[in-house]
Amino acid sequence: MHQQLAWYVGGPLLGLCVVALRWLLNERLGATAAWSDAISRVSVREERLSVHGWLLVGLIFGGLVFGLFGPGIDGYGWLTDTFNTPVVVVVLAASGALIGYGAKLAGGCTSGNGLSGNAVLSPASLVATGTFFGTAIAVSFLIEALI
Repeated sequence: MHQQLAWYVGGPLLGLCVVALRWLLNERLGATAAWSDAISRVSVREERLSVHGWLLVGLIFGGLVFGLFGPGIDGYGWLTDTFNTPVVVVVLAASGALIGYGAKLAGGCTSGNGLSGNAVLSPASLVATGTFFGTAIAVSFLIEALI
């Protein structure tokens, strides 16, 4: 059985995080802001991390804990079925770098637009999220047709 947090638990928890960050700290939830904050803190050599910096620490720490104690990298379908683990790690790392570059270039990431932007009914975030989902659906149909 595939062990994963159920959508009806994870979705409301993410929603509560968005609302809590907005109400308590007047901050938006987004991974691109977390990465940008960490880079700016290192470049000016500030010792304190902001909320976004701590989000990045949590994302990295959570990924490491899952990598060490989780079931392993097996949830990427044909990618993990076709290639061995070191190739998958390189592909995923390169993909993450390209996604991060694109998100920074676009002024926000899918999590920031999809969660925080839609929560405040930002028209740009609504359009961006629709574009993300539409592209994902189209690419999934394309991959299904090719494989």
